[in-house]
Amino acid sequence: MNFFLKSISYVFHPILMPLLGALLYFAYAPRFIPEDIIMVKVFGLIVITVLIPIVLFFFLKNLRIITSIELAEVEQRKIPLLLLSILLLIVIKMIIEPQYYPELYFFFLGVLFSTLSATFMVLFRIKASIHMIGISGVTMFIIALSIHFGINLTLIIAIALVCNGVLATSRLHCKAHNNMELILGFLIGILPQIILINYWL
Repeated sequence: MNFFLKSISYVFHPILMPLLGALLYFAYAPRFIPEDIIMVKVFGLIVITVLIPIVLFFFLKNLRIITSIELAEVEQRKIPLLLLSILLLIVIKMIIEPQYYPELYFFFLGVLFSTLSATFMVLFRIKASIHMIGISGVTMFIIALSIHFGINLTLIIAIALVCNGVLATSRLHCKAHNNMELILGFLIGILPQIILINYWL
C-alpha cells in the first residue's frame, strides 16, 4: 500500500495533466480532426509541457534553485511555476488555435490561470497542492466536455473523481500537504475551468 500511494504521485504528476486533458479531448470530442494533425499537436504538447519541464528541472536542480521534483519548499516554487506559465503561453499561442479547438484552448487558458494563481500564492508563502490543481482541472474539463458535446463520459468522470481522492490520500500519506493545502489546490484547479466554461459551453 505504501508503494502504491507513493507511486500515485508520480503517475498523476502535474506536468502530465495538460497532456492528459488534450488526449481526452482528441479521443472523445466529436470533431473531425485529421490523424496527422492530432499527432503533430500531441507531439508538440509532449515536447513543451513534458520534455522541456523535465530538462528545466535538472537545470534548476544543478543550479541548486530547487532540490527535488516535489518542490516541497514553498520558496522553491516561484521560478518553476513562472517557467511553466511561459510554456503554457507558448502552447496557447502556437499549438492550440482557438478558432479550431475552442474547448481545448480555454482548457489550457484555465491551466495557465491556475498556474499563475499558484505562483501568486507563493508570494505569500502559501503552499497549494500542485498535484490537486492538475487533476481537478482535468476532471472539470471532462465534465464540461460531456455536457458540451452531449456525450456519455460517466465512467471516465467517475474514474477521474476517484483519482482525485486517491491522489489526495497519496499526498497526505507522503506528508507532502495538509488538508487545507489539498483543498486550496483543488479549488485553484477547478475554478478557472468553471469560469472559462462560459466562453465555450
